Amino acid sequence: MGETMTSRERWLAAVRGQPVDRLPFWPKIDGAYAGHQAEPYRQMDNPALHHWIGSDRHVGGPAGVRVVRSRTRVEHREQDGWRHTEYRTPAGVLTATHRFDPGSASWHPVEFPVKKVSDLEAMALAFADQRLELDPEELERAHALVAEIGEQGVTATNIGVSPLMDWLQHLAGIEQGHLLLSDHPAEVEALFAVMHQALCRRAEIIADRAPYPLVYSTENTSTTLISPALFRRYCHRHLADYGRIVTAAGKHHILHMCGHLKALLPDIAALPAAGIEAFTTPPVGNTTLGDGRAACPRQCLIGGTNASLWLQEAPAIIAELERDLGALPHRRGLVVTSAGVMPPAARPETIRQVAEWVKGYPV
Repeated sequence: MGETMTSRERWLAAVRGQPVDRLPFWPKIDGAYAGHQAEPYRQMDNPALHHWIGSDRHVGGPAGVRVVRSRTRVEHREQDGWRHTEYRTPAGVLTATHRFDPGSASWHPVEFPVKKVSDLEAMALAFADQRLELDPEELERAHALVAEIGEQGVTATNIGVSPLMDWLQHLAGIEQGHLLLSDHPAEVEALFAVMHQALCRRAEIIADRAPYPLVYSTENTSTTLISPALFRRYCHRHLADYGRIVTAAGKHHILHMCGHLKALLPDIAALPAAGIEAFTTPPVGNTTLGDGRAACPRQCLIGGTNASLWLQEAPAIIAELERDLGALPHRRGLVVTSAGVMPPAARPETIRQVAEWVKGYPV
């Protein structure tokens, strides 16, 4: 049977758990990928690479939200591969530092802004001072992007990161973040409350005005970072609120969760989320597609492979996919992707060969 759906239609049918003409396939090629490849791929931009591979594109765009402040300022300064951020508040100045890594074309934290309990007041002021409102210029760019992509793929934007995961990844760091939460729970939870309030407002604006069908919470959840008890105490109720806001507007809330999820699947299943993206199989993750489908029968699983698998040749990748897909009760609610970012060591020819196999897999 030939293809009867566009990439956009195929993506949305999969997210909704509806029948598809074939499985969608999306290799997550980032800005660093092409520079590691031989010619002619080295000179290709992402759209050209996706077209050559034959993938169902997934394109992120601006949210159309801006922050207005009255009592605080957040200032960024970049120089020679360093990015310094200052949170200037009446309770003090907090500093964060990031270092640019050319190999991955990404920024990595080397200094977190919250270092001690006395910093919590300043960070809470920085969040509480945010007035979130519609950004007409960004919204115009969002509509232009959706029109440009058309039926070539699905478009999405991002609410942000729920308070606990933002705290550990960006504000205090994993070690100090857990210590402060354990030793000073009331102060940290007060910060979480103002963070959550801002995220709910952001979600409301995006759900109401942004033109994308998919709205993400970029969590990076993993039980290597938090316990199931912490997920239930903090993340679950926060994500439930964002999901209700997004779903009420007729959009799909997607959870970017790229780590070890097996112990969290029953809790994730209870959320009003349409899908789990970056669903990573062992040995990088700890959850198979069979685990995900059994525990989360309602949610779309977007992933199903892992970075170490993509370091192998196409026949080995195909054999593992065939085994894992064959163990499922059905093929609805599934998008095959590289889960995390596609490793540069995976050659374009390999990705294309796997793409062609996925397109021919019976649904």
